[in-house]
Amino acid sequence: MTVLTLLTGILFACGATDENADKQQANKNGPKPTLVTVTTVQNAPVEMTEDGIGSLEGLVDPTLTAEVAARIIKVYVSPGDTVKQGQLIATLDPTEFNLQEREAQAEVARIEALLTNQTKTVARNQALVDKKFISQNAVDTSLADQKVLKEQLVAAKARINTIRNSTGKTKIFAPTDGVVEKKIVDTGEYVKIGDPIVQIISNRLLRAYIPFPERVGSQLKADLKLRLTTPTSSNSVETVIRELKPLITASNRSIIVIADVKNVPGWQAGASVNASVILAERAAAMMVPEQCVVLRPAGQVVYVVKGKLVQQTVVTTGARKNGLVEITEGLQVNDVVVVDGAGFLTDKAPIKVADKSATP
Repeated sequence: MTVLTLLTGILFACGATDENADKQQANKNGPKPTLVTVTTVQNAPVEMTEDGIGSLEGLVDPTLTAEVAARIIKVYVSPGDTVKQGQLIATLDPTEFNLQEREAQAEVARIEALLTNQTKTVARNQALVDKKFISQNAVDTSLADQKVLKEQLVAAKARINTIRNSTGKTKIFAPTDGVVEKKIVDTGEYVKIGDPIVQIISNRLLRAYIPFPERVGSQLKADLKLRLTTPTSSNSVETVIRELKPLITASNRSIIVIADVKNVPGWQAGASVNASVILAERAAAMMVPEQCVVLRPAGQVVYVVKGKLVQQTVVTTGARKNGLVEITEGLQVNDVVVVDGAGFLTDKAPIKVADKSATP
């Protein structure tokens, strides 16, 4: 038993000696390097923007109405049809107006006949006055009757023009290019003056209404540049803020920005619109990936590569955009900083760069 106990003690002592030797070797070599990726700090132009989602409204959306009372012969369009300016939309029955025109033409002919006869009467009376057979009063009376007939003829001809104008209104044409939104009446229905027939939506002039958070309200103003896109079209639009609604929306505490969109293919009234307003433009700003900036007791820090080690550098940050953060103080152009793996580092920690090429 004594020999066995002695051998066991010797074995434990040898194991402890080997373990201590390994620890001493690890301490001598230092901590294991952390695998990281890096990037080089560069100055680049940057735009400070704010994004929002709004809606489009058509400014030209006429509802075509009947200008005369008549029965509809035919409506030539249906909802969803694309129409061109001047295209025939509907035809109303012109029969009543044709009859009225014939009646008015007959009245014109009657008055013209009376006027011709009265003109002859005036001439005869004037000849008799010259021969002293009748008084001047008779001539004056016939002249007055002639003048009355002339005025009646003018009125009768004006009535014909009025009827013809009404007849022209029995054909209804599209006042602008657009798409038929609604067909309100159909063939055979009787419409009165002012009754709607079809509604056309035109996309030639649209107005965008975009809410932005009230925190950027002091930076928003007319003529700021806007970039707009919509799901219905691949065509993007660059425009400016036309105006701001004066009141903040109580429901969501937002400021409504208004902008116009003119003659852009594929853009449709009623669609949504994605907007990016450019609040400021900087010719040179140091932007680094957000992963570079980590929070430590000293504040926000970035780890700058110094050979095989890193140096902890306190930085001041600015704007954030598309996963990047602006560094306003603490770094210099061409500094190489840690991106992935920065959260595992401390000051003077050893690193191993996974990708030898530093890309901005």
